[in-house]
Amino acid sequence: MTGTNLFVSKSDLAYAELRDQILSGTLSAGTRLAQYDLAASLGMSITPLREAIRRLSSEGLVTVETHRDVRVSVMNSQEARQLFEVRLSLDPTAAELAARRRTDEDIATMRAAVGNLLPVTRQWGEEGLTAHRAFHQALYRASHNDVLIRLLDDLWDKSDRYRRLGLDLPPGDEPRTRDLQEHHQLVDLVEAGRADDAARLMRDHITHSLTATAISALEDREGVSTT
Repeated sequence: MTGTNLFVSKSDLAYAELRDQILSGTLSAGTRLAQYDLAASLGMSITPLREAIRRLSSEGLVTVETHRDVRVSVMNSQEARQLFEVRLSLDPTAAELAARRRTDEDIATMRAAVGNLLPVTRQWGEEGLTAHRAFHQALYRASHNDVLIRLLDDLWDKSDRYRRLGLDLPPGDEPRTRDLQEHHQLVDLVEAGRADDAARLMRDHITHSLTATAISALEDREGVSTT
């Protein structure tokens, strides 16, 4: 972690560190968290670590079982679909607002972000995911709606585990040139102020995302019927 505020509590530090490890896949789904070992590795007592775990549990990222046994929550199709459904609603709204409210600085930031994009495939892995997120964050901020930006940032975090699952599936090797083209098209539409078209393209973009691929795979694995 970099740029840490000296006045942040140990509980906040433990929460941020564990949350990052869970969302990045460093701590994989189902991993048991040895609390005393974790506290020692983070240089703190067990009390702030347990507070961090309570926060992560409230977010559904860890599961507290009997006898204080804590595990990273498993991924499932229900959570994946719920995250997907909310993004399918909010991302188009962000694109629409961005097209109505963007500034010259917003457009410059989006152009820079789209220029750094890499295919979100297994070949590019974390580098591709990081560049992909930077682009979407630039678009979200162009909406100039702080509540919407916070909601989408949180949704993005919680969807990251499912994106990484998507990369591990057979479609994770596909070039996904459609995604790259759509990002460029989104910037053009936002810059041109074509709000309805930007929202429509964003909805289509989310529909064909890696998260959607992961949902289908999880539903097949769990034997979930979508009819």
